[in-house]
Amino acid sequence: MNHLEIEYKTLLSKDEFEKLDQTFKHIPIVTQTNYYIDNPNQDIKRQKMSLRIRTYDSSAELTLKVPQKVGNYEYNLPLSLEEADHLIADIKLPKSKIKNILENTKIDLSTIKVWGSLTTKRRETRLEIGLLALDQNSYEDKTDYELELEVTDAKQGKLDFEAFLKQHQIQFKYAKSKVARVYQFLHTD
Repeated sequence: MNHLEIEYKTLLSKDEFEKLDQTFKHIPIVTQTNYYIDNPNQDIKRQKMSLRIRTYDSSAELTLKVPQKVGNYEYNLPLSLEEADHLIADIKLPKSKIKNILENTKIDLSTIKVWGSLTTKRRETRLEIGLLALDQNSYEDKTDYELELEVTDAKQGKLDFEAFLKQHQIQFKYAKSKVARVYQFLHTD
């Protein structure tokens, strides 16, 4: 399903994460792995977009995120796990809105490949203020913790997010996107 994503996020200390994890322990953990795709010149990134395949236990999806004035527009294409495995091994984008958008940017799609991955153990629940995700992320030998709140109204969402952090005594810590954190980690000497 394609949609506009407006979200607020903060990195969490391990202690903050563990406290929230206890608060939301009644919500089952879902494991997902993101495989990030670009070419060696990082042409998709240069267009301020990101392309990934996300796999779950029994399904997968291809997602292109395109920045908007507020948030990102997400174009999603459902995949079977088998289709995802084939794409991860050899990126040949299927006919789709995602492929059309990338072709229109003149990116050479024959050069794109998976350059990194991140696995998330997520507890996700819908609250009155929006869709809350509590994430433990692992990439290479690094683990980080993150809280996200996806909202429909940017202004009210920001107020609600700040109130949630205050209520749970969480110090806001700027969080780059997951793809940016993996890229930075892999490209730091």
